[in-house]
Amino acid sequence: MAKFVETLYTMNVTESCMQNLSLDWALSETPQGHPYPKLATVILRPVRRWLNQIEVRNPKLARCLCRVIPAQCPFERELKFFGHTIFHIPPLCQLNPLYEEVIGLRFRSLCYLADECGEDVMPYC
Repeated sequence: MAKFVETLYTMNVTESCMQNLSLDWALSETPQGHPYPKLATVILRPVRRWLNQIEVRNPKLARCLCRVIPAQCPFERELKFFGHTIFHIPPLCQLNPLYEEVIGLRFRSLCYLADECGEDVMPYC
């Protein structure tokens, strides 16, 4: 945090200016020493709220969401050489800060298609 504050001072940002901008809450250190996670959480909160408030009431929209949002991470791979696994790339989608909300939207779409429309959702799994 000290380096971040020094950077702010070199940019001619004073403590009173930081307090006026209400940035002091965002500069509190996390256990890893990074001041940014709180700021990122605050910035993404409206997007998360918007994604969680989407109600799927249109079969065409539900089908589109189920096709566009993958059921599992497309980046996870196993590199094999003569049948032996040489390298495994873990799923990277969970690093996405909006992962839970997007998966929840896909789940709501699947539930709408299955429960309300009576469609078979196996093609989307």
